[in-house]
Amino acid sequence: MTEPSRGADPSPELVAARATALDFAVGAYDIRGRIPDQLDADVLYALGWASATAMSELHSTTELVLGHDMRPSSPGFAQAFAAGIEAAGYRAVVLGLCSTDQLYFASGIFDLPGAMITASHNPADYNGIKICGPRAAGVSLASGLGRIKELAPQAPTDHAASGSAPAVRIDGAAAAEMRERYVERIRTLTHVDEVTGLKVVVDCGNGMAGKLLGEVFGTDSGYAGVPFNVIGLFTELDGTFPNHEANPLKPENLLDVSRAVVAHGADLGLAFDGDADRCFFIDETGATMSPSAVGALVAEREIARAKAAGVAEPVVIHNLITSRSVPATIAAAGGVAVRSKVGHSGIKTLMRTEHAVFACEHSAHFYFDEFYGADSGMLAACHLIAALAKTGAPASRLVSDYDLYVQSGEINFTVADPDSVLTAFATKSGDFPTNTVDDLDGIGLQGEDWWINLRKSNTEPLVRLNVEASDPQRLRELTAQASEFVEARRQ
Repeated sequence: MTEPSRGADPSPELVAARATALDFAVGAYDIRGRIPDQLDADVLYALGWASATAMSELHSTTELVLGHDMRPSSPGFAQAFAAGIEAAGYRAVVLGLCSTDQLYFASGIFDLPGAMITASHNPADYNGIKICGPRAAGVSLASGLGRIKELAPQAPTDHAASGSAPAVRIDGAAAAEMRERYVERIRTLTHVDEVTGLKVVVDCGNGMAGKLLGEVFGTDSGYAGVPFNVIGLFTELDGTFPNHEANPLKPENLLDVSRAVVAHGADLGLAFDGDADRCFFIDETGATMSPSAVGALVAEREIARAKAAGVAEPVVIHNLITSRSVPATIAAAGGVAVRSKVGHSGIKTLMRTEHAVFACEHSAHFYFDEFYGADSGMLAACHLIAALAKTGAPASRLVSDYDLYVQSGEINFTVADPDSVLTAFATKSGDFPTNTVDDLDGIGLQGEDWWINLRKSNTEPLVRLNVEASDPQRLRELTAQASEFVEARRQ
């Protein structure tokens, strides 16, 4: 532990400016904002100081592991954040460029809290921070993020990241150990380095997956390259995203990988988001594979692995907007399905309390017990590659048994009062052919072969609608009925 800063207290004007910026940027689970209006070097410095202080209070730690993505502002923001950590009297273990799942993995192997400078899939004019506790534990407003937001405006002004602070060096030994053990863990869990005969297209979206390609599939981490054909798209690290947004949730951002799969006669396509903690999958026809179906397939693999290790009834968590095929698959495989709210922090906490082996969300976040309960797009991708090689079936057929329902996708509505809309929806649930009403996360209506969920955003005046049904006609009817209900109550 270094000597904490003795610098001047911030002026009232600076305190107010920082607090205003944080009101915009701090969400339920992470920090994101536009640059430089909501996030700048001083705010990052203050957040580094506050994060080190809060993590010391919560976990009695004197170090915090830190990584950053490829956005133009990220290296400077990482330096400012690290300067804040050290101004608070603690040590920043700086990894430099890495993916978010690598940061989580480093938090796990070093048993330290961590911070990743990234705005994930957001556009180029955003940046932010994902924070975790030791061993990649989830952090939310209730479990640390609120305390960081409270402390940050009061950070001292000396060492503020204005160029006067000394540069914080990358810890080369820690970064090298993280990369080597990360690749070893993924290859050991999936045996992807034994796969032959496949052709896989990987759209990196100019995000951190471009770096992972050489480390996991190539020789950049000192391992032999994988013995199958990997075709990379947009592998150059460029946080201005010159080709398309690194946001696979938007269908238009999947067009390049879909076309490339068909053009190359590939077996599978992968599309990563900007910080590479999430991966979407494209089958051999160019169609997008359901994240719920992929989650069900990986859940089956993880249950089998856990049973082979002596776990009698492995627990798998799925959030409440995954397809019903997910809990059905878990039960058929001899596991125990636990339903959760949407959101990575809560799922990571639930994984620990339930001793779960795996968790999945329909947004293509996949969490692994063998990865400290954190989400990893690359580990999920390697599971799917290994499963594809083992069965020999085309990717479309590989998930067909898990893809038995149709879903609306998430539909967002801007409303004046989200709480009143949810209250009215619960009151009027009898207008729908409902069997069960639940309030696990928003309002859920459960029918015999369908469900509807309406929940509010944690960060915006939005309500989010998701619908699933057994056939397209039923889906259209229920989606239209629920949408009309919300539209009538926008004001």
